[in-house]
Amino acid sequence: MEKEYKMSAARAQELQDELNYLKTTRSDEVAEQIKIARGFGDLSENSEYDEAKNEQGKLYSRIAELEEILQHVVIVDENTGTTNEVTIGCTVTVADASGKEMPAYKIVGSQEADPMHGIISEESPFGKALLGAKEGDTVTVEAPRGAIMYTVKKIER
Repeated sequence: MEKEYKMSAARAQELQDELNYLKTTRSDEVAEQIKIARGFGDLSENSEYDEAKNEQGKLYSRIAELEEILQHVVIVDENTGTTNEVTIGCTVTVADASGKEMPAYKIVGSQEADPMHGIISEESPFGKALLGAKEGDTVTVEAPRGAIMYTVKKIER
């Protein structure tokens, strides 16, 4: 089975916009860089040409990655679902074992994750542990240093 990429409609549109930009504007820019670099002479000793070709390789790689993601995207409606259970799109407040409340975390698909800003992937160990939990439930997160217990305090949509 192919991997599914769960994300909001807004994130899917951002990726589609990026793909369109890369296929049109950025592709033309890289082609122009290669054309200019060829004019510098011997290609075997032409660092500008090598750099432009490397840039082209990165561009094609990112285009292929975006096409793969968009081909297997699953749009998650963050406004539906129960409010008493952790699902993608929820904002969850948890407390550690000592009862200290942690900052709120938003649970999203893997393509939208930004852990530094409290946006956690549903595929991360923390996200997996929280999915399906209800307020008051205690979840166990498997971490490199061992299992860590958290209690779900609040679930918001």
